[in-house]
Amino acid sequence: MNDNRPEQAVLTRDTDMTKTEETRAVIEGMVDGLNDHRIDDIGEFFSAGFRWMGNAGCGTKYGLKEFQDNWQRPFQAAFSEKVCIDEARLYMGEWAAAFGRQEATHSGEFLGIAPTGRRVEIRYMDFWKVVDGKIVDNWVNVDFVHVAAQLGIDLFNGEGWEAYDRGLRKAPRPGAPCAAE
Repeated sequence: MNDNRPEQAVLTRDTDMTKTEETRAVIEGMVDGLNDHRIDDIGEFFSAGFRWMGNAGCGTKYGLKEFQDNWQRPFQAAFSEKVCIDEARLYMGEWAAAFGRQEATHSGEFLGIAPTGRRVEIRYMDFWKVVDGKIVDNWVNVDFVHVAAQLGIDLFNGEGWEAYDRGLRKAPRPGAPCAAE
């Protein structure tokens, strides 16, 4: 047993479970708003100073205006005919999480890739904190690597671990010498 383990789930430890239904209503309304392609009035669901924290390639947005200008508008410029499909949602007090996909047409430049007109699947995971009926924090992971692959670009240049799954490369094991040794 390791007594030096880090403390876990600090942010959700003291969540107010009586807020679960309020959180559900905010998230369901917000997803409907995104599916309606709302930008200018999406603040109905987000606090003015909320944080949107994305993975590499997505960036971090501080405040509603940065979210609108540096995420929503560029995303909708790159992908039209977009629909968000949450495959699962979880609610716990002031917290919510979802994973799913967006289905969209690549109709504008994305990662330097000219529009292809292809339909793509954009996989994501979202984690939200809702306070006083507004989203104050949103942790996001959008699978841009998968989107690029659908557009014919391998961002891993053949070095992705899918090569192990396909039997193209042998997966290393802990303690084994490196192939270069």
